[in-house]
Parts: sequence; structure tokens; C-alpha cells
Amino acid sequence: MLRVEIPGFVMLELHHLVLDYNGTIAMDGIFKKELIPYLGALSGDLAIHVLTADTFGTVREELLGVPVEVKVLESSEHTKEKAAFVHDLGAQNCIAVGNGSNDRAMLEVAALGIAVLGEEGAAIETLQSADIMVPSIGRALELLLKPKRLVATLRR
Repeated sequence: MLRVEIPGFVMLELHHLVLDYNGTIAMDGIFKKELIPYLGALSGDLAIHVLTADTFGTVREELLGVPVEVKVLESSEHTKEKAAFVHDLGAQNCIAVGNGSNDRAMLEVAALGIAVLGEEGAAIETLQSADIMVPSIGRALELLLKPKRLVATLRR
């Protein structure tokens, strides 16, 4: 568990990190291997889940040996399916990270929603649903490894 008190905002007791795949931790179906140390460090405190439509059919091979649980989306309503996944985990204990339009609702329902700009860009509606926007997935994961950065950004 990751516990962070943010004055004037909320006391976060986080158990789950939910990550979008393409555009967030992968580009064109290829996982960003430089994220392995971050995910390894976070996996001691958080259960890490990767949600994807697996557009390129590579997610299971790409994430083999990485400490994450992969969930390939099954419906045609990815926005709703991602939000329902976060809700079912217990949204009050989740961090959701994504960039695409179909990530908007999961960022909104999670206790902490982080939008990643990244190389692929980010949907405006997703940016508006997030608590924080960062320029890269590395910066998003660093917020969790150095939670005083969350406090500095979100305190009121």
C-alpha cells in the first residue's frame, strides 16, 4: 500500500496502479523497457494492472516477466470497461494512468488520475478528467516513487 496525505485534497491509501498500454507504457505495441525498474520498485507496494485492447497483439509477449497483471479488454465499450475495472478494484484505492480518450472515465473514477502527454499525445477530455498531467510515463511513475511531488502539486 502507498499512503499519501495531501493537505486540503485527500488522504490516499492506494493499493492498485492501473495503466493503459498503448500510448502510455508502450508505443506501437512495444513496451518501453526503461520502465521495468520503476514497475519493479512499485510492485512491492501496489498491484499493477495493465488494460489494453491489444491492438498490435503483442502485450503478453512484451510484458512477460514484468510484475504486472494484463487485462485484455473484451467489450466494444473500452471507456466503460476500463472505468468498471477500476471501480471493481475499489476506485478509492486506485491510481489510474492513461492518455487516450478511452482512459477518461477511469482517470475520473480513480482516487488519483494521472494523464500522460507522451509521444502519442493525449486526448483533451482525458486531460480534463485527470488530477495531474505529466509529460511522460516516467514522470508519472516517479510521482508514486517520490510522493512528496504529489503533495507539492495537489495540496490546496
